[in-house]
Amino acid sequence: MLEGFAGGGLELRKRASGALALQGSFPYGKRAVLSDGGRSGRPKKEVIAPRAFAYRINTPSDHGGKKDIHLLSGHDYGKPLASVRSGTLDIRDTPEAVTFTATITEEMQEVSYVKDILAAVAAGLAIGISPGFRLPPKRAVPEPEKIEDEGMDPENGAHNAIIRTVMAALLYEMSIVTRPAYPETQIEQRNWSRDGLIMPDGLGTGLHRTLNRWRA
Repeated sequence: MLEGFAGGGLELRKRASGALALQGSFPYGKRAVLSDGGRSGRPKKEVIAPRAFAYRINTPSDHGGKKDIHLLSGHDYGKPLASVRSGTLDIRDTPEAVTFTATITEEMQEVSYVKDILAAVAAGLAIGISPGFRLPPKRAVPEPEKIEDEGMDPENGAHNAIIRTVMAALLYEMSIVTRPAYPETQIEQRNWSRDGLIMPDGLGTGLHRTLNRWRA
C-alpha cells in the first residue's frame, strides 16, 4: 500500500520495504524570469531547450554503465540523497522533461539532513527541482546556447528582456530547492555580464563555478 504526497514537481511515496520513492521532473521549454532588471537593467529570461540534458543522461561512461548524476539537497555535494552510480537514482530524458525516481533507503532516512529535506517536501516547503550543469566546450558543441532580444510589446508580455536558450548542457546533478522560478519546478539564476550577455565560467575554478551558476 503506497501513501503519496504531491507538492510542486515532487512526489514522495512510502514503499512496503520501508524505503521512500521520491519522484520529480524538470520540464523543458518553459521560460523563466530570472531577473526583472531592477530600476535600470533589462529583464533576463531563460529557457532550457528540449533534450538539452540528454548527453550525460543517455551516453555511457568510459568505464561502462551510465554516467554518474546525483540528487542533492540544495546543490550541496555534502548532502547527497541518491545517485545513478549507487543504483538509487533512475533518471530519464524525454522531449518534454527530465524525470527521475530516487530511492531513499531506510539508512539514509536516519541521516539528519535527509530528515530535514524530506520533512520540507512533505510540508510543501521544498517544492522545486534545480539542475546543476555546465556548458560543453565549443570544440564539442559550437553553439550550446543562444542569446536573443525579446523585443518590446508590453501588451503581450514582452519587455525588452534578454532571453538565453540553453541548447545543450552537461548535467551533473539535480537538487531539491525551495525557491521557484520555472512554472512547474525551479532553477536558479545564471551568470550574466554587466552588458546583459552570458559570461560562462571557466573550467577548473571550483565546483560551483564549473556548474555555471550563481545564487540570488
